[in-house]
Amino acid sequence: MLNRMKIMKTISLFLAGALAAVATAQVPTGDLMSVTKIREGLKSRHAGSYDRTGGNGDNLSNIADGETRTLLDVKGAGIIERFWVTIAPPPEQLSRNDVILRMYWDGNPEPSVNSPIGPFFGQGWDESYPFVSAPLADAPRDGRAMVCYFAMPFAKGARIEIENQSGKTIGAFYYNIDYVTMDALPADEGRFHAWYHREITPAAPGGENEWSVLGPQGKNVKGEKNYVIADLKGHGQFVGVNYYVQSPSPMWYGEGDEMAFIDGETTPSIVGTGTEDYFNQSWSPTQLYSHPYFGAARVGGETGWLGRFHNYRFHIADPIYFDKALKFTIEHGHNNVLTLDLATVAYWYQSEAVGVPAIPDKAGRKLMPAIGAVEILRWRDAWRKAMGNDPKLWGNETKPEKKD
Repeated sequence: MLNRMKIMKTISLFLAGALAAVATAQVPTGDLMSVTKIREGLKSRHAGSYDRTGGNGDNLSNIADGETRTLLDVKGAGIIERFWVTIAPPPEQLSRNDVILRMYWDGNPEPSVNSPIGPFFGQGWDESYPFVSAPLADAPRDGRAMVCYFAMPFAKGARIEIENQSGKTIGAFYYNIDYVTMDALPADEGRFHAWYHREITPAAPGGENEWSVLGPQGKNVKGEKNYVIADLKGHGQFVGVNYYVQSPSPMWYGEGDEMAFIDGETTPSIVGTGTEDYFNQSWSPTQLYSHPYFGAARVGGETGWLGRFHNYRFHIADPIYFDKALKFTIEHGHNNVLTLDLATVAYWYQSEAVGVPAIPDKAGRKLMPAIGAVEILRWRDAWRKAMGNDPKLWGNETKPEKKD
């Protein structure tokens, strides 16, 4: 009986944590325990695309290429609790990588959230697929219902907008935003921020020498050439990242370590042991896995680690705190040796709303083409010719060293 009680208690705590919407203290706290409390001074409010005539045209329709539409514009204090979106046409016809989401807090003219809408909600590239976590999810049909439960406090106002950069017309944009208003926001409430970054990472001068395949590996202590997930100034806490990587080779892409530089450090005080380790996985995985705080929502399904992968981790129970600054980075392969198409959306809270850096334009977000059997055969042909073009070469031969 005692063991059963312990198990039930563990399950209850897990469910409460899985439904927790925030990493900062707030009113309300948004978990199973807090919904029993009767609170004073809160008013539930809603903004959405419902048909104001009472009909069934419940969407923003015919959003032209280059057009910006405002989803929410409210004054005063409050907290956004839920944000739901679905879009037509589907991703294979209109890329969610080219619809830009921006959020502004407290009258700040610079956006505190700046990201393509798909990657923000956990949809990589121009695809849709199921994704499950505590703060973000992509639900049926086919992962096209995008949901956010990150709490978003504001003291003087909130504005949310989208910009269509797809080159096509958005036929229908459906959304619902649930929020509460109050007389004044508690002073310790942080402002929600999110930023999209993308880079084609360069190979090392000596080649893509992962796992010492090409020779002895170098060392990386300072992290100067690491991929930057977030570079923040201010006081706050880092609460997670969606990590989207397209690997053009079958080699394991995730030998790189995360490195966090807190409050101006020149040597990182947080250093990981591998990309999959940071995402609470192990041994170069290729399996789908979903936990409220971490997982793998998409895997390549090709030879080795060729193709597209989406990993995520949310620091709901373990935020990374900083007083003045945080630079959060990760290697692209050990010692930054791999060429990868790498994109991330970082999420954090700060004591006040600040503008995040600009994001790549449409050309800068254009996906690299998929690498497959045809390209690998061409590589093999070039290798065969470099090896003397013996018709019985198998593929594992090495060139004999020249003798003096």
